[in-house]
Amino acid sequence: MIVLPQGVRHMPGYLPRAAQEALVDAVRDVVLQAPLFVPAMPRTGKEMSVRMTNCGSLGWVTDKELGYRYQPTHPLTGEPWPPIPDALMQLWQEVSAYPHPPEACLVNFYTQDAKMGLHQDRDEVDFSAPVVSVSLGDDCLFRVGQTTRDGGTKSFRLKSGDVVVLGGEGRLCFHGVDRIYPSTSALLKNGGRINLTLRRVTKAV
Repeated sequence: MIVLPQGVRHMPGYLPRAAQEALVDAVRDVVLQAPLFVPAMPRTGKEMSVRMTNCGSLGWVTDKELGYRYQPTHPLTGEPWPPIPDALMQLWQEVSAYPHPPEACLVNFYTQDAKMGLHQDRDEVDFSAPVVSVSLGDDCLFRVGQTTRDGGTKSFRLKSGDVVVLGGEGRLCFHGVDRIYPSTSALLKNGGRINLTLRRVTKAV
């Protein structure tokens, strides 16, 4: 059994199949209103291997010119992000142990070749709120480390319906996705993996 860093929780199979299917439908509605786009690294402009969009009052974006940030509108359409689906708001209440609602939900779509390098989620103002992550579709190899880049890491497999919470001492742990395992789930018609990441961005007044 893998011992995870303090504050990092893995809840295997938290969402049953019916709930996963309903979330996929909700994500499709989000994408219709806020199309997927390809984020790019600050300064270099190198495109990431995931496509993404957001829902909520704020959305996370990045590009060469302005870098990592949250903003209330889609970078391509200029339209406000659609609201976070009710099922995700309910999930936040169940697992976050935080009294205020999330403001952003990142929607990352991974093809079989996509990955995400080790990083911290630190573009938010208030780190007392956790990050809540939901996996849908194909399995992935998830890596989590310590709060410094040179700390040791542990890897484990995330399956469709799994939930991961980074909170407390684990809120700023480095984490990433090393690989996708193709054809390990039939949830998405054309394969791939969707990761939904709920975040509180600003300090609650």
